[in-house]
Amino acid sequence: MDLTSAKIQFLEYIEIEKGRSPLTSRNYDHYIQQFIEQMNITTFADITESAIRQFRIKLNRAPGMKTKGQNTGTMKKATQNYYMIALRSFLKYLRKINIQCVSPDVIELAKVGARDLDLISTDELHRLLKAPDTTRDRSSIKPLRDKALLELFFSTGLRLAELCSLNRDLDLTRDEFSIRGKGEKVRVVFLSEEAKDAIRNYLKARKDMEEAMFVNIARNNIGGRLTPRSIERIVREYAIKAGISKKVTPHVLRHSFATDLLSNGADIRSVQMMLGHANIATTQVYTHITDKQLREVHKKFHSKR
Repeated sequence: MDLTSAKIQFLEYIEIEKGRSPLTSRNYDHYIQQFIEQMNITTFADITESAIRQFRIKLNRAPGMKTKGQNTGTMKKATQNYYMIALRSFLKYLRKINIQCVSPDVIELAKVGARDLDLISTDELHRLLKAPDTTRDRSSIKPLRDKALLELFFSTGLRLAELCSLNRDLDLTRDEFSIRGKGEKVRVVFLSEEAKDAIRNYLKARKDMEEAMFVNIARNNIGGRLTPRSIERIVREYAIKAGISKKVTPHVLRHSFATDLLSNGADIRSVQMMLGHANIATTQVYTHITDKQLREVHKKFHSKR
């Protein structure tokens, strides 16, 4: 088996056997191909510890993403790690199919600092959820759709792709439903009364037969399932309308969902389950949100003199 065939087989393996998304497969293909091309890898024997180290140096010196036409320094450590994770997985697979190559253990990931979360305040969140005006034009479906979309995001903490995949057959007599997320893993998410009411009002106004929950609407004509990019634009539109100056994305609403739970006393294990994180370390990025509560505990109970 040559290197190209092994790479193709590996990408099929992670998508079919490991349940990774097609997007993950495409990203892994890009990361591995960059290593092959930049280090002139033609055979398995060329994948050496030295080649991997040289590639890491290249990544570390590569320019970062451009903002307003200007480079923002060098490539972030977290982005460098994406390349290394893909390459390490590829090496593990080669070992699995009995191809002699360098050990995947030679790859250690770069240490990265705690990730800064893009957050909006409670007041900004309330303004965002109220931004779709469902009272002014009762004949328009769009504000009803957008209200339902925003309320559902905040009620469930769904990922963008998960929300896009929803169909209109949700059982609104129940407070929960199952969603198939990353890695084909199924979890239960929960509906608030506000979300259920918003979805009912939206679906009641729909006269079409489309199965998708969230659809394109142009002059009240239905035009197929909303794409992730369309939903990002909708969220951004209402953030501007709500007077929020910072960048607001669907993932910011997922952050708001998690931080709202934690700041109101939810335990991190429960939040992990509701977010669908495979590893609790991913969820722990939110724990600094509770620092304010810790400060209040310290003030209340420490050194009472």
